[in-house]
Amino acid sequence: MRIVITGAAGFIGSHLSETFLDRGHTVVGIDNLLTGDLANIAHLTGRDFTFVKHDVTTYINVDGPVDLVMHWASPASPIDYLELPIPTLKVGALGTHNALGLAKAKQARFVIASTSEVYGDPLEHPQKETYWGNVNPIGPRGVYDEAKRFAEAITMAYHRYHGLDAKIVRIFNTYGPRMRIADGRAVPAFISQALNNEDVTIFGTGAQTRSFCFVSDLVDGIIRLAESNVNDPVNIGNPHEMSIEEMAHLIITMTGSKSKVVFKPLPTDDPKVRKPDITRARTLLHWEPKVPLEQGLTSTIAYFRRKMKA
Repeated sequence: MRIVITGAAGFIGSHLSETFLDRGHTVVGIDNLLTGDLANIAHLTGRDFTFVKHDVTTYINVDGPVDLVMHWASPASPIDYLELPIPTLKVGALGTHNALGLAKAKQARFVIASTSEVYGDPLEHPQKETYWGNVNPIGPRGVYDEAKRFAEAITMAYHRYHGLDAKIVRIFNTYGPRMRIADGRAVPAFISQALNNEDVTIFGTGAQTRSFCFVSDLVDGIIRLAESNVNDPVNIGNPHEMSIEEMAHLIITMTGSKSKVVFKPLPTDDPKVRKPDITRARTLLHWEPKVPLEQGLTSTIAYFRRKMKA
């Protein structure tokens, strides 16, 4: 297949690009490098990979046939979308519209990266795909939450109105190599602080929970969804739930750090719980995560050690 991936220089986009190439496909990667990094895809040079620097909030043109469009372009961490609120909204709205337009023009299959953030600060636990969410549309996180909710809505409109074969993957907290050191999310923040023997910062009491999925498991689930006949949203994430404080102490132990944990106020609308119900993924895609947390963290910590020495 010939596959177009927006956000290809990002954390997950780069792993998707690499995996599709490993499976013998051709990849056209698009990224404006607002939060992406060419270093994430430098090793793909010389393979059947073409990189195009382009802002997908403007018209997307790709010459030749396209079999699959994967829309992964978006700021994805709280630091990013709080600093880039309007670009976040634009890539969720205009960027999704343009990516859908490319898929429609090429009669290609379409997959969009949605997020567990569409559930907001959930009143249902764990979160099923049928849950409509508890989102503050005008809060500081609303720029990301509502951008993704709109992206899902327009994707389903293209599916219903134009007959586009479209899929929606709701991604839960994912970690692994190629995350940015200053990403702002828990795992990279804790690892970078621990490796520097700095205070490890927890926002809130640390009792809030997350469910962490290693990136190779996520990519496997995404590709299974892309190859399926499923058009309803599917949660892809690890249902093993743990507190943020537990994760902080685990990373301190695994890095051999002298860091201490410190607590700061919880940001506005930060979710108190997050855990996917993956019944739909298990049933329809025969998928579930396989990488144990400590194995995934070992790989991620090794990546951060190399990155921080470079």
